[in-house]
Amino acid sequence: MKSRMIVYIIQITAVFLLSGCTNSQATVKYQPGDKNVEAGQTLQWSFDTDQVGGLPSGVQLFSGKWEVRTETDAPSPPKAFCQTGTAQYPALSLSDKVFADVVISTNFKPISGSEDRAAGIIFRIQDKDNFYILRANALEDNVNIYKYVGGSRHEIKGGSAKVPSGQWEELRVEVKGNAIRGFLDGKLVVETHDDTFKAGKVGLWTKADSVTCFDNVKATAK
Repeated sequence: MKSRMIVYIIQITAVFLLSGCTNSQATVKYQPGDKNVEAGQTLQWSFDTDQVGGLPSGVQLFSGKWEVRTETDAPSPPKAFCQTGTAQYPALSLSDKVFADVVISTNFKPISGSEDRAAGIIFRIQDKDNFYILRANALEDNVNIYKYVGGSRHEIKGGSAKVPSGQWEELRVEVKGNAIRGFLDGKLVVETHDDTFKAGKVGLWTKADSVTCFDNVKATAK
């Protein structure tokens, strides 16, 4: 009886571990040959011609409550693009353009959030559950690189940096091959290498109850 119980526990454990591994596997849809932007081509989003209360054209919403709204102090006034809802990881892609090597930058303002106060660029997006994240956090004062695989977030590398609340800053990520470099206000904070995703779409991200605004998003193919 005891031996049967041990076998049963081993079987259940194996099923659990196998299930966990399956759920954490990356879905890869895009390779460098799938890019549909030329080197040097830049996509820009200032949100100033978009309707207040709506989403910019071309956006694919993954989660959260995102809307264009008037922000008088926006770097390119009078509008910005803001996430004001609560979700595990509010996120979206900005267009259907696929990049391989790319430089992406955005101005962001972390406004509020008691659980989190984050701003993120997501890149090499495969779908809503698979992409990289460069995230700045005003509660933790750090800038980290993550990969989001099968709907689960994994930290790759973290870096310390002062991230003030209530003011506009610049977040930038540079991606070349498997090299990823993250900058805050022009200063290199974190860098790493990862081979999971080699091409994909670009977008924006926050976490939990973060209320964060974005402006002047730029993505330049390299």
